[in-house]
Amino acid sequence: MIYNDNQEYSVKYYKDLKTGRTPVKEYILGLDVKQRAKVARYIKLLKINQGYLDEPYSRHISGKIRELRVDIRRSHNRIFYFTFVGKNIILLHAFLKKTGKTPPQEIVKAEQNYCQFIINNESYESYET
Repeated sequence: MIYNDNQEYSVKYYKDLKTGRTPVKEYILGLDVKQRAKVARYIKLLKINQGYLDEPYSRHISGKIRELRVDIRRSHNRIFYFTFVGKNIILLHAFLKKTGKTPPQEIVKAEQNYCQFIINNESYESYET
């Protein structure tokens, strides 16, 4: 395989093949207009920076999974993602953080989606702003 260094990173939503749902897309669409715009800016920043941002924008969670941190006033939106072969950023899971620590069940959900994606890496939907 020839690796094309000029290729841009692309962003994709993880898609649950059993339900057909794209959890991060649904989460983002449920936000108000200002929050959606800020999330879109952070995702664009993530794409420009090849899937890696330092704190306070992002932080490591577990294994290959990182967390995009989009804070808007008192809303602490979190989007779990990882970078994948072929310059792809896969958005796995999103939630509204209400406590100081990330709830373990949210990390488990992201890890489950990650495993499902690795098993069938065709389970995604393209991200569009």
